[in-house]
Amino acid sequence: MMAKSTVILVLLAASVSAALAESTCGSRSDGGGCHDRKESLKLKFIAIASILITSMVGVCLPLVTRAVPALGPDRDAFVIVKAFASGVILATGYMHVMPDSFDDLRSDCLPENPWRKFPFTTFVAMLSAVATLMVDSFAMAFYKKRNAKLLGVEDAAMNRGSKADRDAIVVMENGGTNHHGAKETLLRHRVVAQVLELGIVVHSVVIGLSMGTSDNPCTIRPLIAALCFHQMFEGMGLGGCILQAEFGMKLKAILVFFFSATTPFGIALGIGLSNVYSEDSPTALIVVGLLNASSAGLLNYMALVDLLGADFMGPRLQASMKLQGWAYVAVLLGAGLMALMAKWA
Repeated sequence: MMAKSTVILVLLAASVSAALAESTCGSRSDGGGCHDRKESLKLKFIAIASILITSMVGVCLPLVTRAVPALGPDRDAFVIVKAFASGVILATGYMHVMPDSFDDLRSDCLPENPWRKFPFTTFVAMLSAVATLMVDSFAMAFYKKRNAKLLGVEDAAMNRGSKADRDAIVVMENGGTNHHGAKETLLRHRVVAQVLELGIVVHSVVIGLSMGTSDNPCTIRPLIAALCFHQMFEGMGLGGCILQAEFGMKLKAILVFFFSATTPFGIALGIGLSNVYSEDSPTALIVVGLLNASSAGLLNYMALVDLLGADFMGPRLQASMKLQGWAYVAVLLGAGLMALMAKWA
């Protein structure tokens, strides 16, 4: 449960920042005088419901494709949709999360030295990308070692049987593909799904907290639409990874729940902390800025290496230039639409 531990850590960080948010600059949340606490509260409740629904729809859509053969993971349509969602995740890291971190860590509310003397956002994002690679690598090594004994037992059983028995086992378990290769591919999908959820959960808590503490309806209205779009297609990317990971129903439900509920819960937490939390306090700026930088590095690594890189360099797309071309169009479309959302969110 990487997602569960991440939520706990982020909530603790948010609580600390709220408790220490005593000195403020009061410059960023001005919003040009568009302030209405009552109207903002009503919009926040609308946001909680709409974001929860769109998040659940987005992440669950790929999970029900087995009932729709045309959208199954072995079909071209699934590849195109996953490429589109991967483009959304890529743009989320570069166009939303990283700029927010720059704004926080270079704020006039922080001392010039060291916050504007050193690019902490890119430094932390770089470390986060390397840390994600380490988690990726060590998790794969751990899972391989844990399953090595089981694979050895299965191999021994196959070697003891007749050739017909061995062929039957291979066909039954892997559809005729290499047994070890299929196991490693499945383990890879499982690591990717869990690490991707980790990065999404961190960012979701931060953006939910930010909306929940705002009393600016002029900002909240367009943000609701932008976040619904974001959660829908980011959820589709995550849902595709969960589908390929072939988790059991219990773990699927946990991953779906944390993705769907994290942003609404962040909004609710922000509402509860709105009287004591100030997004312009030095502590809040530092905590949120560093969390956003970490999330940006993780999301960018996952989008480029584990999603786009793995798919485009894989045998499926390498075997079809036409499918590869449509997949690139889908990536650019997803990234472009998500980049456009940066105008409002």
